[in-house]
Amino acid sequence: MLPDLERLIQLQEIESKAAVAAKAIAEAPGRMAALDALLHDATTALDAARHALADNKTRRGLIDKDLAAVQQRQGKYKDQLMQVKTNEEFRAMQHQIDAAATEVGVQEEKILINMMEADEINGTIKKAEAALKAAQAKVGTERAAIEADVKVQQGVAAECATARTALVASLNDKGLVDTFARIAKVRGTAVARAEGERCTVCQVRLRPAVFVNVLKNDQIVQCDSCNRILYFIAPQAPKAPEAPPAS
Repeated sequence: MLPDLERLIQLQEIESKAAVAAKAIAEAPGRMAALDALLHDATTALDAARHALADNKTRRGLIDKDLAAVQQRQGKYKDQLMQVKTNEEFRAMQHQIDAAATEVGVQEEKILINMMEADEINGTIKKAEAALKAAQAKVGTERAAIEADVKVQQGVAAECATARTALVASLNDKGLVDTFARIAKVRGTAVARAEGERCTVCQVRLRPAVFVNVLKNDQIVQCDSCNRILYFIAPQAPKAPEAPPAS
């Protein structure tokens, strides 16, 4: 194989590896932000549930206060009932006592509803606390994994940069660097394998004369369609099945 062609193939492998590393590094802040959002949402949910419980307790205090006032008024009416002298006064006072009793029932119903709401909120708080704990564990684990991966990918990127510099310096035809860069800028990759008279990347059939030249691997040949630099590797023959062990 033409040495420069072999170097370009290696250069493409390096560039592809570097691109994967660069992508991982670039995506890390977004992944971190997603973890922060997950933790924020879990914290907000728990805060909201605790705030709801505090509001519930405040309402309970007001209900208890109203109930106490009604019960006090009811007791006052009962005391006054013993002092009435006429049937008319008795009926009027009994009406007041009945009205107070009805209001006591209303306030007690409010207390029951408030207690049921408190039970539901406490259940929500327990779930929110569990969700926050799970989120904290997930964030801690995944954040550490992302940070570790970034360090690895930074190392890969540095290795690729060093390898690229050495490889470019070893090219006999320095103009191939510009050709490679120009194709990669437009197509993403600059080198492609040819197989079955086709470019395996763009899948366009090559002219017979072009494919014949590609088969030789002794010159720089570009795809007529995508302009990528082509090379050929003969497919490996399938392995013969192993003979069964002698009995």
